[in-house]
Amino acid sequence: METNTISRTLHDVGLALWTGGSTMGAVGVNGAATAAEPRERLRVAGEGWSRWMPAHLGAIAAYGVGSLGLTWGNRERIRHQRGVASLAAAKTALTAAALAADAYANVLGRRAGKAGEVPVEGATEPAAETPPEVASTLKRLKVVQWVVPTLTGALVVLSARMGEQQRPQEVKRGMRQRLRRR
Repeated sequence: METNTISRTLHDVGLALWTGGSTMGAVGVNGAATAAEPRERLRVAGEGWSRWMPAHLGAIAAYGVGSLGLTWGNRERIRHQRGVASLAAAKTALTAAALAADAYANVLGRRAGKAGEVPVEGATEPAAETPPEVASTLKRLKVVQWVVPTLTGALVVLSARMGEQQRPQEVKRGMRQRLRRR
């Protein structure tokens, strides 16, 4: 039996870092920015996110490479075991949504950072004196910063389910169900 240890490791470590890093950023980086003066908070949060970005992109890349390796290694199960292809398709769609949300959060964060030294309550919290266009960006960023870890957390759940599908009794059940449908 072929193993997928390297692919699974890249997938799992990448997904863990993507999920954990996004959560830590929303809680830690954005939360820590409130320790700075109101006009420095966006710059401080932006600096934290900029320092994390190479690791963040590496995590996403590792997850992507690992996912492709797992898909290739399980291509026969995807074709022949009932339920595997539908979960793989759902995981692909969820991954695309997480990537889109992540990219949108990055765009919003950069847009907020370009505002310069405007007073804010926090990295995603406008103050009464915050210009309206910056306030609007921060309000959207406050929501999307939680969409990323929510979607990647859902990927963790789907990945666990897909791992369960590899148990011998699940493989047999899926193959029997596929044969009955034919």
